[in-house]
Amino acid sequence: MLADGTPAILYTGIDRPNINYQVQNIAFPKNKSDPLLREWVKPGYNPIASPEPGMNATQFRDPTTAWYADGHWRMLVGGLKGDRRGVAYLYRSRDFKTWVRAKHPLHSALTGMWECPDFFPVQVSGQNGLDTSESGTKYVLKNSLDLTRYDYYTVGTYDNTTERYVPGNPDGDYHRLRYDYGNFYASKTFFDPVKRRRILLGWANESDSVTYDKAKGWAGIHAIPRKIWLDPSGKQLVQWPVEELEKLRGKPVSVSHKVVAPGEHFEVTGLGTYQADVEVSFEVSGLEKAEELDPAYAQDAEKLCGVKGADVRGGVGPFGLWVLASAGLEEKTAVFFRVFKGGSGQHVVLMCTDPTKYSETSYATSLLSLFVNLHACMHVTHPPPASCPSFA
Repeated sequence: MLADGTPAILYTGIDRPNINYQVQNIAFPKNKSDPLLREWVKPGYNPIASPEPGMNATQFRDPTTAWYADGHWRMLVGGLKGDRRGVAYLYRSRDFKTWVRAKHPLHSALTGMWECPDFFPVQVSGQNGLDTSESGTKYVLKNSLDLTRYDYYTVGTYDNTTERYVPGNPDGDYHRLRYDYGNFYASKTFFDPVKRRRILLGWANESDSVTYDKAKGWAGIHAIPRKIWLDPSGKQLVQWPVEELEKLRGKPVSVSHKVVAPGEHFEVTGLGTYQADVEVSFEVSGLEKAEELDPAYAQDAEKLCGVKGADVRGGVGPFGLWVLASAGLEEKTAVFFRVFKGGSGQHVVLMCTDPTKYSETSYATSLLSLFVNLHACMHVTHPPPASCPSFA
């Protein structure tokens, strides 16, 4: 939003017919008094940023939210230099109309094309967020990697004099963190000035075939909005579904203090809906039986989930839920946990999903969707603390 309160949208367009020549444009609301801002107009001075000689014009897209400091607006544009170097190009403007590319990118790394970059400050303590134009001790740089189709981020520092970002972890560019270890891509955050929070929105692309996508009428879903903030360690972000989701809850169905023996299951009845928000806590005994965590999977939880699927018995686990299940359990999706022994006497909890027992045909026909909000609590002694019930 500009200094006079005018909203603006920065977006990528294609500037030449039959050529994927990407440029950055701007649009303003036709009627600022419309609370929904339903109509937008494009000024005649578009584009505001175009590829220059030596830049890959087909890999130049997705401008970030602009921020203001020291008399200049700034924005990032994702790009690719050569075959492998992902680039966050930095642009500056005094009037939000004429933009000039900085001599050096804000940051780059040998990770492939950087789509949908996002850059924002974070507070070092507490859960409040910061406006994009506020100064922070630490910053988050996130990119969607076209090679893997996942979202990765690093936490580091930003010097607006040298216009450089430096990840806090020296190996951060190659051992990056992910917002979500499921199917989550092309995410974006925004600052909520009313509740002083930063909210994360992302896209979950589905794995159905084109045929079933057409039958359903969509090919992806918008993931649940999440509030994010910096962990007290300062090394990673913490996230939680936004509190407004509580308003979507209807009639509750509760089951408590249920003992489930190995190999057994029980059905939670009375839901009567195609959407459910599930809040469940597990009390687990016998953690000494947990398997040792293979160091080869220490940085790849997703791969370990695939190797240790829902049908592979372990020392502690798998345990969890079957959702979207047919009456005879011929079809079901497992959301399950495993516990491993980590270093220094600690345990590592792995949360996985296994949709392999659910067919495309059934999904396309029933159009089911599920919101799962799992709280996993591990206990060796009884009773568990009041803050973490046995089963709720």
